[in-house]
Amino acid sequence: MNSEHLAEITANLERAEKSLRAAKELLDDGYQDFAASRAYYAAFYSASALLLDAGFESGKHSGVIALFHQHFVKTGRLDKEQGKNLNWLFELRSVGDYGAVMHVTQEEALQAIQVAEGFLQAIKTLLKR
Repeated sequence: MNSEHLAEITANLERAEKSLRAAKELLDDGYQDFAASRAYYAAFYSASALLLDAGFESGKHSGVIALFHQHFVKTGRLDKEQGKNLNWLFELRSVGDYGAVMHVTQEEALQAIQVAEGFLQAIKTLLKR
């Protein structure tokens, strides 16, 4: 891992883990919209950690997503499915956070949590290399 950003990388991974735990609790309590949002944030923090390890950072969600695709998906360091997963989680988060009449379903929220867990594991595997 990049020693220059080690504390930040570790903090982002911890936030990702906590976001996943929060997502599960929110889903258990019937808050699908908020669970989906937390699942997205788990992936966002994971992607941010990976980018920091590679020497990249962005303060914007769109920047993190773009850099992630540019440096990890398009280069083949991560499977294209992980890029699609990040995009889907971002879109679902928009429904959960901003949807006036649309809401995230129980099934979508559960799937978001599962996708975010897989995303985090893929990032951790890459960081260990």
